[in-house]
Amino acid sequence: MKWASSITQLELIFIGVFAVFYLLYIIRVLRIGRKLGNPIGRILLKLLMRSAAMALIIIALLGPSFGETTKEIKTIGKDIFVCLDLSESMNAFDVQPTRLEKMKFELKNIVEAFNSDRIGLIMFSSEAFMQCPLTYDKNALNLFIQTLHTGLVPNTGTDFGPPLQMAYDKLTAEENTASRVKSQIVLLISDGEDFGEETDEIAEEIEDAGIRLFTLGVGTAAGSKIQTSRGYKRDQSGNEVVTQLNSSSLEELADKTGGKYFEINAQQNDVERLINAINAIEGELKDAREVDAASNKYFYFLMAGLALLILDLLFQVKVFKI
Repeated sequence: MKWASSITQLELIFIGVFAVFYLLYIIRVLRIGRKLGNPIGRILLKLLMRSAAMALIIIALLGPSFGETTKEIKTIGKDIFVCLDLSESMNAFDVQPTRLEKMKFELKNIVEAFNSDRIGLIMFSSEAFMQCPLTYDKNALNLFIQTLHTGLVPNTGTDFGPPLQMAYDKLTAEENTASRVKSQIVLLISDGEDFGEETDEIAEEIEDAGIRLFTLGVGTAAGSKIQTSRGYKRDQSGNEVVTQLNSSSLEELADKTGGKYFEINAQQNDVERLINAINAIEGELKDAREVDAASNKYFYFLMAGLALLILDLLFQVKVFKI
């Protein structure tokens, strides 16, 4: 027999103290019963029922398990690559506190929503870099998300091609990809226009492979200035740069691949809708194994203890109650 819980030394001390006082109580009751001429056997039977009921309830609380069996454990999930734009425009504050800080907060919510799936992180601007490969380790992934900032990548424009190509290569390189394409997802997050020349080509490859592509735009149509360590960013003419959300390229990319476009701005946050859309995609069986298991049979002891307590209420000793 196995136990779900164990009795600690402190609990043993309490049980011992209770047993001593309960024994003194039994001796007192027997003395009174003898003086009143009550049958000792009936008194002992009533005390025995109470003691047995208490013991059975304690055993039930410990969670006894017996009867060995085997149980099949299945792991079903998705592979999700998040491609996050780290160009300087992500430092704009039209979405508070900044576009990037807002996305870092929302990414942690996304990670929490898919805790049984593998998630990878790719950061990009004009080039793409693998920040975290596909992993089940959500603590490590959240640590990578927390350290993201725009200084990690070259800031010479925005190109959707490199991150999409990297995500496609990693997903199609997985073993047994043909049987799991339905559960492979790419999430592209950006605020700007795509200046790449190969995005359409890689988008077709993603669509042909059956990989689901979602895009998420962050920013506002009104836009805002870009905060730097020396004030606001300026162009070559010395004018302050105002960056606006360019959602058209993200919407077009999502339409080409049969995906969906979502947006975060000052009044709208589609992260919950995004999570629901990804949840609607059926996961694939990734692993199945059998493990030995024992069933917790606490309810047998609990029911027996309660039955004895009911009998105790019905079984009365004349003259006085115990």
